[in-house]
Amino acid sequence: MSSKAPVSDLTGWNRTSFTGSAITHECYEKGTGPGVVLLPEVPGITPEVLALAEHLVGEGFTVVVPSLYGTPGRTETTGYALPVMARLCVAAEFRAFATNGRRPVADYVRALARDLAGRTPGAGVGVIGMCFSGGFALAAAVDDTVLASVLSQPSLPLPLGAARRADPGLSADELDRVAERTTTDGLCVLGLRFSGDRLAPPERFAGLRSRLGEAFEVIELDASPGNAAGFPSAAHSVLTREVRDTPGHPTLAARTRVTEFLRDRLAPARRPEAP
Repeated sequence: MSSKAPVSDLTGWNRTSFTGSAITHECYEKGTGPGVVLLPEVPGITPEVLALAEHLVGEGFTVVVPSLYGTPGRTETTGYALPVMARLCVAAEFRAFATNGRRPVADYVRALARDLAGRTPGAGVGVIGMCFSGGFALAAAVDDTVLASVLSQPSLPLPLGAARRADPGLSADELDRVAERTTTDGLCVLGLRFSGDRLAPPERFAGLRSRLGEAFEVIELDASPGNAAGFPSAAHSVLTREVRDTPGHPTLAARTRVTEFLRDRLAPARRPEAP
């Protein structure tokens, strides 16, 4: 039983640079099997994000983590996160406050997904977005190479006002294409959030359920006062900071469902054999 989230480091990760849609970011890759693009939450590729990446590698996936912001491998602190967030709020690549926004970073993620799909087994790849990057995973599903999209606590546009709380984090045209793919291509989307998370408001998931119907699976973890798992009311990071390697823990079950979802949607990922 652990009282802290799993962490890892950059040991063994292959560092490359990838350019797509005139945007360049450093990327970290590891593993074999079907491809998964893991988009980091703010402030970047933290030890907790790397622990999730290592988990996916251990489950038989090739994982690419683009460094969209922050310093790869650096531990999160308030003094580190706040300046990163301040820069992101004014960066044209992310359009943090825009409603009905087509974000340049989504084009980059689609290009990265196509590149990964072209050199990994199976018909396509999965994309996981978390927090600031949550909506990018949905926007990536405009591209036919993306067969599975996971949105964990998507927080863009920053939910100031009713319109932004309900905004899905991508443009209407992009959402139309994603909705079309749920009926023509069998695309499925998985969303995760804590019940009291104001950064990923319930209106956002309600709007997506209205558009995507049964193709949008939602996992909502109880963070109400006195909840059985002891989550704080401000619990936010379903797959990283709040994960506990404790059998039966709700976040561990959520992470397991994400793995199953990716395995079901992509080509079967063979578990590594025991040594």
